[in-house]
Amino acid sequence: MGALVFIGDSITDAGRREDPEGLGHGWVRMAAAQLAQQGDDREVVNTGIGGDRVRDLRARWTADALDRDPEILTVYVGINDTWRRYDRDDPTTAEAFEEDYRFILRRAHDTVAPRLILVEPFVAPVTSAQRRWGEEDLDAKRAVVRRLADEFGAVLVPLADVMRDAAAQYGEKALAEDGVHPTELGATLIAGAWLAAEARVSDE
Repeated sequence: MGALVFIGDSITDAGRREDPEGLGHGWVRMAAAQLAQQGDDREVVNTGIGGDRVRDLRARWTADALDRDPEILTVYVGINDTWRRYDRDDPTTAEAFEEDYRFILRRAHDTVAPRLILVEPFVAPVTSAQRRWGEEDLDAKRAVVRRLADEFGAVLVPLADVMRDAAAQYGEKALAEDGVHPTELGATLIAGAWLAAEARVSDE
């Protein structure tokens, strides 16, 4: 039986490199704890690295994804591909994002062939500037993730919808104080959405 491998940026990382168990303090740990309570003893591997964009995942894909013996491989990336446009004037086009994302999924499909879960990126806009991110940039990248999920038979975690619904109830800052990095509530929602996706994968 292979591992449950999670790869992505700081939202997945969540301090996992300072954690003796390597899980971090975020949504991956929450999801792993719930699986353990259900008697699921599969290994959980977190290889998130803060600041990563999809091109960074491509650069470390073999070592941090394919070589980890994934039974289920979860990819959660994209917010930095948008954020760097606004804080560093270093954009990632939707076309470049799709090229790199398709490359890593194709490599996975053609080699270890894990079952795939793709998490779409979200922003919980807490500033007027962040309110432009979606329409100007992130929406196109979310469309890429949805399209690739269909193309590769992956289960999609529609996180933007989950967070939008939650924001209507709790407010954006309750989900991510800076609009990007989830609070405990935000991480709980991500873990819950992922667990629902994992249940669908396991039922297939």
